[in-house]
Amino acid sequence: MTDKTAIKDKFIKAFDPMVNDLLDVLKQYNISPEATEWFKINLYHNTVGGKLNRGLSVIDTYQILTGKEELTEEEYMKAAVLGWSIELLQGFFLVADDIMDASKTRRGQPCWYLVPKVGMIAINDAFMLETAIYVLLKKHFKGESYYVDLLELFHEVTFQTELGQLLDLITAPEDEIDLSKFSLQKHSFIVIYKTAYYSFYLPVALAMYMAGVSSEADLKQAHDVLIPLGEYFQIQDDYLDCYGDPEFIGKIGTDILDNKCSWLVNTALKKVTAEQRKVLDDNYGQKNNECEAKVKALYKDLELEKDYLAYEEDVVGRIKQLIEDVDESRGFKREVLTAFLSKIYKRAK
Repeated sequence: MTDKTAIKDKFIKAFDPMVNDLLDVLKQYNISPEATEWFKINLYHNTVGGKLNRGLSVIDTYQILTGKEELTEEEYMKAAVLGWSIELLQGFFLVADDIMDASKTRRGQPCWYLVPKVGMIAINDAFMLETAIYVLLKKHFKGESYYVDLLELFHEVTFQTELGQLLDLITAPEDEIDLSKFSLQKHSFIVIYKTAYYSFYLPVALAMYMAGVSSEADLKQAHDVLIPLGEYFQIQDDYLDCYGDPEFIGKIGTDILDNKCSWLVNTALKKVTAEQRKVLDDNYGQKNNECEAKVKALYKDLELEKDYLAYEEDVVGRIKQLIEDVDESRGFKREVLTAFLSKIYKRAK
């Protein structure tokens, strides 16, 4: 077993007592055993199957900030509760997102709403995944001086993510193709609000509060690196959707077929001639492999891969400079940020 596997397994095992905490609350309300079992299945199905990178990042960041190789059992569990709270938030978003997108599979299994007998009960299940966060925070952090900070952070980041989702849904509906609605500015807003806040800033900010390294200045330092880092991550994802190796990534890219407001199409729109623009308008977002091939051929003619590689070097250079400028005098550490960058730079999946 590799260290990485062992770390992930330990984190997954830590979820069991949290599920018990949540089920104990249901017992207080005298809800039926059938409903309790439903909630339990919902919790495991929609949170445990992913990569868990967001949740694990809370623990990693806390260890870096405190300089501790080994955490006490209590410290580990508190950090794990914060980590699993992000995974619950992620589960809440994904259950709802899959219904909105009419997706078929998630993490190699049917989307929750397509599981037999679930259907639109999944909407309520999504709400329950979100509110489970606050049950856990109350149980494990109510006595802490930063308890309200945790609550406000989760509420704020949830709202930011929903704003990003809103702009994404009204800019690029699957059944209404209108590339005039697209722009790199809209793409930037969507990816920052829909992905960067909850995937990059939230895990670090939670660990900072727990470690007591949470001055406004330090939170701003973290924010000012992690948000562009999160934007870079999503642009990289857009690139891999088209140019990555499906066998290595584990999925076939569908951004062109799904009318996604991706970095590639927005960059193409800035470069096309009138004739090339017509190719995009006629073929982008069509549920047709031939149309997709025409868009990919156009991307090749426009040398978008070269544009992406130039963007990557530029943005990584700027992020490295931002990290270099971080003031460590109050306890925040550059290592938190370099750890994130090292996981992302030149990734292939």
